[in-house]
Amino acid sequence: MSVQAVIAGRRARLRHRSSVVVVLGILILAVFAVTLMVGNTFYDPVQVTRVILGETVPGASFTVGELRLPRAVMGLLAGFAFGIAGVTFQTMLRNPLASPDIIGISSGASLAAVFGIVVLSLDETAVSFLALIGALATACVISLLSNRSGFAGTRLILIGIGVAAMLDSAVTYVLSGAAVWDLQAAMQWLTGSLNGATWSGVLPLAVASGVLVPLLLAQGRGLGMLRLGDDPAASLGVNVPRTRVLLILAAVALLAFATAASGPIAFVAFMAGPIATRLTGPGASPLLPAGLVGALLVLVADLVGQFAFDSRYPVGVITGALGAPYLVYLLIRINRSGGSI
Repeated sequence: MSVQAVIAGRRARLRHRSSVVVVLGILILAVFAVTLMVGNTFYDPVQVTRVILGETVPGASFTVGELRLPRAVMGLLAGFAFGIAGVTFQTMLRNPLASPDIIGISSGASLAAVFGIVVLSLDETAVSFLALIGALATACVISLLSNRSGFAGTRLILIGIGVAAMLDSAVTYVLSGAAVWDLQAAMQWLTGSLNGATWSGVLPLAVASGVLVPLLLAQGRGLGMLRLGDDPAASLGVNVPRTRVLLILAAVALLAFATAASGPIAFVAFMAGPIATRLTGPGASPLLPAGLVGALLVLVADLVGQFAFDSRYPVGVITGALGAPYLVYLLIRINRSGGSI
C-alpha cells in the first residue's frame, strides 16, 4: 500500500469522524431545544431564546429559566460525563464490560448517598458530596486490589463486579431499615433522575467538566495507544503508568461529580462507548463521540420518560430498560465467540 493511499485513508476516517461529531451535535441541540419548549405549557423558540438571553418573559422566565433549563443542562452535562468516563475505562481495559456502573464505582457512590440520606439525614448538597467521596474511595479500593501483582484489566473487572455486588447488598441492608420518607428520597436518587435539578446542583458538575473533560481529551492519543497493550504503547513513547493514573483519576472524578449531581443514571456509561465506536469506526478516538452519545441518550431518555407514557418516569428507568437487554446481548455474543471478560 502506498503512502498516498494511507494518507487518503486517514483523511477519509477523519472526515467521517468529524461528520459523526457534527451530526451528534446537531441532534443534541435539537433535543435540547425541544426539552425547553415542551411541557404542561408550550413555549415557542422565540420565547425560549428571550429567556436564555436574560429577558423577562411572563411565565416563561420561571418555567424555562428555573425549571426546564437547569434540567436540560444537567442532563447534557451528566450524559456527556457518563459517556466519556465510561469509554475511557472500556478503551483502557480493552473490554466493553469495563464500565463504571458494571465494576462498582457507581455502586460506591450509591451506598454513600443512601447512607447519608437514611442514617445521617443529610441535605442534598451534603449527600452529593458524600456520593463523590464514595465513588472515589471505591475506585481506589478496586485499583489497589487489582494491582497487587501488576495491572491486569480482567482482574480489575472481576474484582469490580465482586465489589459492586457487596456494595449493592449493603445498599439493600441500609434501605431495609429506612423510614418511609427517607426511603422515597433514597429510591429517587438511586434511580437516577433529573427531577428537581437546580443551578446550584449544575454548577459543581459544570466546573468539574470544564477541568476534567479537556484533561481526558488531551490524553486521547495515550488512551488509543493503551488499547494496543502496555508494551506496544510503551514502545511508541507512552508513559504507561503516568497515563493510566491520569486517565483513571480524571474519569473517576468526572463520573463521581455526575453521579453526585443526578444519581447513577443506569447504563449510559456502558452504552455510549460501543455506540460511538460503531458510528465512527475503528481507529478514531472515541472520547468526544462517546460523550456526545451519552448526552444524547440522557436527553432523549428524559423526554421519553416525561411524555411518552401515561405516568412520568425518571430518566434512569428509561436508560435501564435500554441498557439491560444490551448487557444480555453482549454477554451472549462474548459466549458465542468463545471469548472471556
